[in-house]
Amino acid sequence: MIDGRKKLKGKISVSGAKNAALSIIPAAILSEEPSIITNVPDISDVRFISEILTQMNVRIRKIGDDTLEIDPKNIKQKPATYDLVRRIRASYYLLGAMLGKFSNASVPLPGGCNFGVRPIDQHIKGFTRLGASCKMNGGMISIKAKKIVGNSVYLDIASVGATINVVLAAVKAEGLTVIENAAKEPHVVDLANFLNSMGADVRGAGTDMIKIYGVKKLKGTSYSIVPDQIETGTYMIAAAVTGGDVTIENIIPKHLEAIKSKLEEIGVKVTEKESSIRVVRKSQLNRCNIKTMPHPGFPTDMQPQISALLALAKGTSIISEGVWDNRFRYTEELKRMGANISVDGKIAVIEGVNSLTGTTVKATDLRAGAALVIAALAAQGKTTIENTGHIERGYSKICKKLSDLGANIVKIDGEEPVLHLQKAL
Repeated sequence: MIDGRKKLKGKISVSGAKNAALSIIPAAILSEEPSIITNVPDISDVRFISEILTQMNVRIRKIGDDTLEIDPKNIKQKPATYDLVRRIRASYYLLGAMLGKFSNASVPLPGGCNFGVRPIDQHIKGFTRLGASCKMNGGMISIKAKKIVGNSVYLDIASVGATINVVLAAVKAEGLTVIENAAKEPHVVDLANFLNSMGADVRGAGTDMIKIYGVKKLKGTSYSIVPDQIETGTYMIAAAVTGGDVTIENIIPKHLEAIKSKLEEIGVKVTEKESSIRVVRKSQLNRCNIKTMPHPGFPTDMQPQISALLALAKGTSIISEGVWDNRFRYTEELKRMGANISVDGKIAVIEGVNSLTGTTVKATDLRAGAALVIAALAAQGKTTIENTGHIERGYSKICKKLSDLGANIVKIDGEEPVLHLQKAL
């Protein structure tokens, strides 16, 4: 529940990147030795992927708030349970990791946020090019190969998931794998850096061509996950929507260029330092047109949040979704708060209004939930957001962080997932 109209002021630190963590944690099983991963975000998706690995007899210890020790020495090949896999889209990274380790894998079809068809045909295309055969039966994907052999893989679209899965499968392959039209997102680069710290030879991450020279063995490592650009962008917009003054620390400014550029166009002052960014807004919000694109374009995962901001901007803004279908479902909830938004396919037209009003709304997915938090922070009166489990999939300690900035926010109820990670003494 959020009581709005409080200007956010102060400093906060962002957590490690959700999307990087969800590929790096399964990647750790490619070694026979333990790895220490720091700056791990305390979010439900991380707990779910960790629990899946724990069921496979991977020993995972939580050390402090943000560190995991992952020991895959006694890993057993057995399919993850559907109950866990359905909760998290990134469970499909087990396919690439297990294929790279065992030359075969079986994983139920993954879940996660539902905002359009998200096929895994490009993943399967990549696995097939590496010598694997794929079957789907009763909601289970089974992949098998006599051995993984490097090859050229051209992705029809620059899919982040497919890029990561092919990298995971190819790091211990025989020979060279070349991925063309690879995704360039920061978490793809972070995964490559993690694997290289284990002794892999992955080159070109962050460009549209990645080369993976297969190695026979990977060692354990210690690695710190990059800061989360989407969490950073969300708090930047939260500061802007409330007319606040917020400094966000533990960030990489280069990852935020597209977000920063649009906020400045909207009328927000953004000041960068080496590892922090300050967001101040004192004037009227201006209209803006945005088209989401793969990195380095404006991120699709920031589209709902900036739509909530533009709902209060002067004039007409147009948002074009260039990545996913059906990602505008959240607009119906913003309209319940008084926003004036019309949607036609992958385009939303936003007519700015003077104010939003608190009411009861429901999060339909992770970033939609973040958009509702932003709208509630600016709204008159109290807003109750239901289905906050979606938000906790990607935002670590969001209530505390916003409270520290002066927001009047409280979690009324909600169940934490019951998991069984071994905690360090």
